[in-house]
Amino acid sequence: MAKAADPQPVDSYDLAVIGGGLTGLALAIASAAGGLRTLVVEPMPAAAALAAPFDGRVTAVAPGGRRLLATLGVWADLAAEAAPIEDIIVGERDSRLTVHYDHQSVGSEPLGHIVENRTLRRSLLARAQALAGPALTLAMPDKVVSVEPEAQAVQLRLAGGGAASATLVVAADGKGSMLRRLAGIDVLRWNYRQVGIVATIAHAQPHGGLALERFFPDGPLAVLPMIGQRSSIVWAAQERLARDLVPLPDDAFAEELAERIGDRLGEISLAGPRWHYPLSMTQAKRYTAPRLALVGDAARAIHPLAGQGWNLALRDVGALAELVVDAKRVGLDVGSPALLARYERWRRFDSLALIAVTDGLNRLFGNDLLPLRLVRELGLGLVERTPPLKRFFMHHAMGLLGDLPRLMRGQAL
Repeated sequence: MAKAADPQPVDSYDLAVIGGGLTGLALAIASAAGGLRTLVVEPMPAAAALAAPFDGRVTAVAPGGRRLLATLGVWADLAAEAAPIEDIIVGERDSRLTVHYDHQSVGSEPLGHIVENRTLRRSLLARAQALAGPALTLAMPDKVVSVEPEAQAVQLRLAGGGAASATLVVAADGKGSMLRRLAGIDVLRWNYRQVGIVATIAHAQPHGGLALERFFPDGPLAVLPMIGQRSSIVWAAQERLARDLVPLPDDAFAEELAERIGDRLGEISLAGPRWHYPLSMTQAKRYTAPRLALVGDAARAIHPLAGQGWNLALRDVGALAELVVDAKRVGLDVGSPALLARYERWRRFDSLALIAVTDGLNRLFGNDLLPLRLVRELGLGLVERTPPLKRFFMHHAMGLLGDLPRLMRGQAL
């Protein structure tokens, strides 16, 4: 009679983060630094993530997010490659009325920074690798093939043959989250019928730290300052316009951009590849399930209009890390229903509010009816002439209002 095979050894963790992108790595660093035994499972090999070439994609990091990254020991590594946003000018096609947000009106720090995604990924991964050991295990590359929730933990089977047990599992696996689907969490979806076109441009004149947000009936266009005489463009073009823009040669595409941007930056040219993707909103009906929490795009994906997507995700990171680290320190269950209910309450209102703002602005400025144009002009003029109102909007965009997690206030856990 054949001898039965020895059972697969199971490693035990406080937290298993499924998804090692920007959000997953930030959460893993925060939880491991706070004393939780943490596992990250990510299909992309670490070497491939570090070797990724420039692809033109960037992320806006608000001051609240910068404080979180600084507290986690990440910001110092990337600060030299982060372009500060000193001013923002918001305006509409063919209108002289604009709103000028000047960072000096709210203090000395920039309104935000623009960082290449590859720089963020490199710095986060370097910090995670520095913590690797008993506190942090990086399963890269690997992926989850089965999830079995139990009363006190979740049992995970990995494609590489390993097994793990985690008190709490975190879905950081993106907009199409497998874990969210396995948990039976439904999602609200809205198709904007727009295509996001992302590219980097080089320009003859320095940008001076200026970001532009220009609204057109066929979709808003953002121009965001990067290091050197480069800027990132994020163009949310209506589908019919995108069908004409996407196949254009680089020179013709740059001409279309120049017509909309104006001559503020001088002659422009493409400085990298173009990316395009359909724009939609997704909102999970719940952010939690038994021993599961959703963060980042797995919880919600918003319109890129305000550049707040990753800043929302970092607030998820700060809130969840604070709750689980505090619970662990006093010997409580880091995956308890009470803790997950607190996380849900903390994060859901913030998400819904920002979805409403971005969706509302996109609809308001995407309609060219004369009454709405007059309303928009009155609104822009009111904000520009009311410094307290302008400062409120600036503080909100900087991620400095509301019930902020300690990490977003620059305080260690």
